Amino acid sequence: MAILESISSPADLRGLSKEELDALTEEIRTFILDKVSKSGGHLSPNLGVVELTLALHLVFDSPTDRFIWDVGHQAYVHKLVTGRMAGFDQLRHTGGLSGYPSREESDHDFVENSHASTSLSYALGHALAGYPGYTVAIIGDGALTGGMAYEALNHIAVTQPERLIIVARNDWL
Repeated sequence: MAILESISSPADLRGLSKEELDALTEEIRTFILDKVSKSGGHLSPNLGVVELTLALHLVFDSPTDRFIWDVGHQAYVHKLVTGRMAGFDQLRHTGGLSGYPSREESDHDFVENSHASTSLSYALGHALAGYPGYTVAIIGDGALTGGMAYEALNHIAVTQPERLIIVARNDWL
């Protein structure tokens, strides 16, 4: 866990080589598997977004750029690279880390949500509010089945907000 222990903010990722980033992905998966096997939580969704989350944090500048996870329980990797590694022993326990993004925990979390096809609406609101930086909605094809996602897409098509990015992360589209 040598590399993971050195990460306290997304800025720490930027100095890593490709080989170190590859090693970090394995450290993160091992860490999450170990912690979730003890505390409970969402294992598979987080193992599936390791590279995606690292790429987002390498390209964008959180917390100036906002990530809005449609499936909030996929945010464990995001929590790790935003300085919350020490809290994982109390993941999903009273007084411990939330299983979802939490504004109380970090300036890197903007919306406390779960999967309900809401990320696009939240992201649109943030983009239209004129916050500095980008707003990035991370939504998969499963969430695109909800009516709220379609309503947001219609509104996005009409308003065409600047600095809004939508990541549909599955191969089914």
